Amino acid sequence: MPTALLDNGNFPSTPGKGKMEKNLSYFGRGGSSRWTSPSSKLFFWAGILIGLMFIFFMSTNSPIETKRRALGSSSWGGPEWEKQVRHSCSVKRQNGFVVLVTGAAGFVGTHVSLALKKRGDGVLGLDNFNSYYDPSLKRARQRVLENHGIFVVEGDINDGYLLRKLFDVVPFSHVMHLAAQAGVRYAMENPISYVHSNIAGLVNMFEICKSVNPQPAIVWASSSSVYGLNKDTPFSEQDRTDQPASLYAATKKAGEEIAHTYNHIYGLSITGLRFFTVYGPWGRPDMAYFFFTKDILQGKTIPIFQGPNQVDVARDFTYIDDIVKGCVGALDTAEKSTGSGGKKTGPAQLRIYNLGNTSPVSVQDLVRILEGLLKVKAKKNVIRMPSNGDVPFTHANITLASMELGYKPTTGLPTGLKKFVKWYLSYYGVPGRIPRTY
Repeated sequence: MPTALLDNGNFPSTPGKGKMEKNLSYFGRGGSSRWTSPSSKLFFWAGILIGLMFIFFMSTNSPIETKRRALGSSSWGGPEWEKQVRHSCSVKRQNGFVVLVTGAAGFVGTHVSLALKKRGDGVLGLDNFNSYYDPSLKRARQRVLENHGIFVVEGDINDGYLLRKLFDVVPFSHVMHLAAQAGVRYAMENPISYVHSNIAGLVNMFEICKSVNPQPAIVWASSSSVYGLNKDTPFSEQDRTDQPASLYAATKKAGEEIAHTYNHIYGLSITGLRFFTVYGPWGRPDMAYFFFTKDILQGKTIPIFQGPNQVDVARDFTYIDDIVKGCVGALDTAEKSTGSGGKKTGPAQLRIYNLGNTSPVSVQDLVRILEGLLKVKAKKNVIRMPSNGDVPFTHANITLASMELGYKPTTGLPTGLKKFVKWYLSYYGVPGRIPRTY
């Protein structure tokens, strides 16, 4: 299992000590305004596409990009670099895949990369190591990946020159596209970063994939946040997703529409996965379970959000190992793309799946579980949920993923949090004690 790979003692030598984000969203999900007419939808998508075109044009025609095309990059390229790329992509099983994992130093990306490598697939990581949260945690994950023979290229998904070079060196059979700007509340501070990563970056990846031969099959991370203001539960793939509650959700919904376009025109085989509140060891510091643990141990007061009419906020918390199973299942069942030379030669597979646990748990219960595991009573401040893009409730219908991917989550929240707390105390140490090294 992926967690076992990460919990086997291959920890970094220095625990991460970067501060947490001040503006933290409970769950890094959400999904803002209700669309009431066709014209408002038209204006929304027109705005998204104009922003995409502007950012894509600027990123591909800037002096920096022009210079890079002419001179190459000082951080990648050359015979030794190419040797590392090829070695990381070596396949150790019959009919194994060669997978480019974007966002490989991220939470989900690290676990998926390890699972693929363990079973004998060739895996190459790509990550820009941005500072949305503590980069030292990403570097620590990178070291774990390197210990398992996975090379992570430092670069951005908007760098078309780099992506073309990677495909020139290795003919990837699959792309697991997990790179994205995550979080809900941060979109209120830096909205352009979401358009840059989640829309322009996705388009850039599709552009490269459509043009190479053979075209890879693509699995990418959408989000449960696309359900937005939908009130029908559990959330099904057939439910409406045209009422996003956050810019993050809107960019993920835009991504799904863009995926449809590239599938329809260019024959790319594309599978989107709507993740539901993923948690576990090596997780994201901006997620509630993570910063609650930190603040409880430090004796700080934690905010407990309540929805309308004092209803407890609840989430369909999904353990990382279950999410990995879904990701691998999507890769294993992905059909080949049907394009050649940038032209579609036949119908191509286009899918979307929920990956959740199907058992929503309230924030109050989450805190109670953490109190028991940490043996510390939490200081709580119950407040009304702010208007920051979060939604009060999520619940996944996973019938489709179960039937077509063999997806069956097996880890409940108490068990999953126990594994997370064990990792957290090992990695960060216990307050008041000398941090452990590995």
